[in-house]
Amino acid sequence: MTNTQQSGQQRLQSHVDSIAKDLCEGITYEDVGMEIDAEANGYAIDDWISGFDYLDDVLDINWVLNSDKTFRSARILVAFGGPNIWVNFETGKVEGYWGGDYAEAHFSGEFADQVLEALEELYNCG
Repeated sequence: MTNTQQSGQQRLQSHVDSIAKDLCEGITYEDVGMEIDAEANGYAIDDWISGFDYLDDVLDINWVLNSDKTFRSARILVAFGGPNIWVNFETGKVEGYWGGDYAEAHFSGEFADQVLEALEELYNCG
């Protein structure tokens, strides 16, 4: 493996790790550049974003359903076109693909639960 391939793999792993960290620890409005939205809605820029706020920039949602078509889980696409990164709530993994490289990182926590709850509510409203 050349240095270029290794650095590509390392960049992919770093990106995946960053997304997993955000899901574990939560994100503030300032972290995601939503200061104007925060102030317009009466929040401080260092307040935590909601699960619905996190879903604002999602590129695609794959629903995982039970046999009776009730919500079970979801997989969301958060980056596309190099790398492609999915957040898989069924497995609790962020999964990154870039060319032939693959990286993953596990996540769990209160913020991840809030995003999953927002996904369930979104599915049930549709």
